[in-house]
Amino acid sequence: MKKNRNTLGIKIASIIVALLLTLSCSNITYAESDLIIISAEDAVQKIEAGYTVIDAQKASSYNKEHIKGAVNIERSSINVSTPVPNSVAPESIIKIVAGEAGLKNDTDIIIYDDNKNMDASRLLWTLKSYGHSGDLLIVASGLSGLKAEGLEVSNSNVAVDTTVYETKAFNKNSIIGMDVISSMIDNPDDTFKLIDVRGDDEYEAGTIPGAIHINHENNLTDDFSFRTVKQIRSLYKKNGIVPEDNIAMFCKSSIRAANTYVALYNAGYRNIRVYDGAWLQWSKEKMPVFVPEKTVAVTMSQEDNS
Repeated sequence: MKKNRNTLGIKIASIIVALLLTLSCSNITYAESDLIIISAEDAVQKIEAGYTVIDAQKASSYNKEHIKGAVNIERSSINVSTPVPNSVAPESIIKIVAGEAGLKNDTDIIIYDDNKNMDASRLLWTLKSYGHSGDLLIVASGLSGLKAEGLEVSNSNVAVDTTVYETKAFNKNSIIGMDVISSMIDNPDDTFKLIDVRGDDEYEAGTIPGAIHINHENNLTDDFSFRTVKQIRSLYKKNGIVPEDNIAMFCKSSIRAANTYVALYNAGYRNIRVYDGAWLQWSKEKMPVFVPEKTVAVTMSQEDNS
């Protein structure tokens, strides 16, 4: 009888734990997902329907090979060197660059690169932050994916008519400053989650106190395509990051951080901001640094790959 009671007690405890887990999961609410990352197959259909294709490769790479008809906007054209290298460019520059690419504020755009989606993500984040109203979509598998779908490539420049591109004031909800992060360190808030998306060696050399290390490459598959919504949600939830949190991300100069921004936005996170000054600014200003004793690698399990 005693054995049966113990067995019954274990079963009841298991049921309670399961219920608690279910309740905790039910409190997580994701916004609409799969809005800004698109498969190469679906991208082809959008292109055939009239979407404008923007190549975010370096100009030198674009001149060697790009999707026929694609217009080039390279990373260096939308960033400036102050206050630190790769800072987001001011409104006046974005207007010129987008206008010279033949874009209007309501143009539906598909963006790709050949650089682990980093440059495409940075361009999307920039245009979105300046109030672009048309669709902004990134090809999950980049240039290689579009080529695999049979799209023709070219090494010829594309002639476009210059337009007047209208921006809006930069969305302050897309960006976070050093002063805000510093205040969060001085006055900790359990809902504030700062993600260091740099590589393991960079993180181990020193990071911003309180930062959670999730290498941006964990957003990608082995062939550098973006992971699915399900996989991204699983990865960040396992690291204690949910949509209800106030989330910020940084890398050395926040190019890689834009990749994480896009992955999270596409997975239904909305309280997300990029620390654009990034590690370059933080270290330059001699702000507090935490040197971790040991790094526990964040990897995707076989279950996450399902």
